[in-house]
Amino acid sequence: MHALIVVSHPDPNSLTHSAAKQIGAGMTGDGRADTFEIADLSAEGFDPRFTESDLAAFRHDAELASDIRAEQARIDRADALVLVYPVYWWSMPGLMKGWIDRVFTNGWAYDDRAGGKVVKKLQHLPIHLVAIGGADLRTYARHGYFGAMRTQIDHGIFGYCGAPVRTTELLLDQPDGPEAMLATARKIGEALPGKSEHSRAAA
Repeated sequence: MHALIVVSHPDPNSLTHSAAKQIGAGMTGDGRADTFEIADLSAEGFDPRFTESDLAAFRHDAELASDIRAEQARIDRADALVLVYPVYWWSMPGLMKGWIDRVFTNGWAYDDRAGGKVVKKLQHLPIHLVAIGGADLRTYARHGYFGAMRTQIDHGIFGYCGAPVRTTELLLDQPDGPEAMLATARKIGEALPGKSEHSRAAA
């Protein structure tokens, strides 16, 4: 199994990057043959702006930009897609959202057809979502933020493309440090080849 782990955080020493590395370590530990690639959107300088050229490609009036074709090829090589990101304003960062806006194109991720029919084209691609939150679990529960994030991201984005969301994990900061959070990230990596579905918030 090969996973593409996409990370959106400008600081390579952040908890977000550490969690991504632990997911990869979990995949490859104990002599396993699984492989992974980390796509660091910030370090790679991905342009998240959805421009006129992207709109033209959406309308099938122009070819996809070369950077978008490269990202789609990278996903096509993967057996699973893992997104690791900090929670910004109760959602993913703009850089990662822009990556989805530009890469998950009409004709590749889905087909918009006449009469409102949508063909979901990513049903073969398991999705694993790992969000790093700064607030405590009580805050997320009291305001319904985690449920709102699942509606927006799990259903609104990946449900539209037919990609099955296998993991939805909210890793929250803890008083005794990040060790428990990173241990959970490693366990996610260890479980990636399996088909069990996770949907919980780590305490």
